[in-house]
Amino acid sequence: MTWHTLERRELAQALTDAGPDAPTLCEGWQARHLAAHVVLREGSLVVPVGLAVPPLAGRAEQAIEDLAQAGLSEGGFRDLVARVAAEPPAWHPMTWAGDAANLVEFFVHTEDVRRGGGTVEDRVLEPEREQALWSQLLRAARLTYRKVAAGVVLVRPDGVRRVVKRPARGFGTVVVRGSVADLLLHGFGRGTATRVTVEGAASDVDAVREALPFR
Repeated sequence: MTWHTLERRELAQALTDAGPDAPTLCEGWQARHLAAHVVLREGSLVVPVGLAVPPLAGRAEQAIEDLAQAGLSEGGFRDLVARVAAEPPAWHPMTWAGDAANLVEFFVHTEDVRRGGGTVEDRVLEPEREQALWSQLLRAARLTYRKVAAGVVLVRPDGVRRVVKRPARGFGTVVVRGSVADLLLHGFGRGTATRVTVEGAASDVDAVREALPFR
């Protein structure tokens, strides 16, 4: 079983446990909206194109809202979650993308649901899955930290560290510490729901907080 397949199952379970109206870390979305987003990301081209082409974003948002309405009832939400749990159609590009496109997507959205109501403990992850997430985080770092003026060094609890961003002129470097899960979520804009710590000069820490807020 691939890691993104396992994350898909855990996302479906998190949605089931939360219920359709549960809050998520995605502003304005309840669990049913997030489920609708995942279904449409894999079942149509409207949402993926809308995410990439701003003029079409309105159509994508409306499609998500329309499908989310179907999840208002208990049975409707159960059917929506079943669609989340199912593999995408064979013709859809997401079928071919594997962990590269889906592992972080499903992991982050699972945490969007789990942490939507407040602080929770990190999931216990297999070392291999954690390493896969760490590798994905490092690959994405140039994009996720692009708006941070300070340099950034990520440090895991086991002491492994990586420089992921060089400082802009006039700025120093900060050290961001946290679990792999929390570092990943911080990089993808969910830092206020994590326990990451940021160490460095006050102005550099503020530069991180401005681009990627944290507690």
